[in-house]
Amino acid sequence: MSIWFNKELSIEKFSKVGQKTMGDFLGIEWVEIGDDFIKARMPVDERTKQPYGLLHGGASCVLAETIGSIASAMVIDTAQFQCVGLEINANHVHSATSGYVTGIALPLHLGKSTHVWDIKIYNEEEKMVCVSRLTVAIIQKRDFSKTRSL
Repeated sequence: MSIWFNKELSIEKFSKVGQKTMGDFLGIEWVEIGDDFIKARMPVDERTKQPYGLLHGGASCVLAETIGSIASAMVIDTAQFQCVGLEINANHVHSATSGYVTGIALPLHLGKSTHVWDIKIYNEEEKMVCVSRLTVAIIQKRDFSKTRSL
């Protein structure tokens, strides 16, 4: 049984959501959507490596948060609610130096006000590079684009 709000969800329907964002800049591409998971990949290149030539841990966090946040948005009614990252942690357990890494997000908790996602990132040899947990707050829809003066 599908967890998605829109039961006819497809990669094509939400792949344009991240255009002109950090995920787009880093080259994140959507790969697959299942009944209860979303998968995306990211290149290991000059945009995502640290000075030693290894995948930057921050880039892994960007991939994890991008996948988990989009997954949360696909679970809720986006006409009424939106998702914002509340907390992310990541353990970097193996390196990647080239090619692509692929992240898979699975829900651990899908509540009314919070979602918790388990995101695992693998290199092309299918070794786990990073394991991350993302907590997302579900809030009433509002416009964050307006600036506020202090």
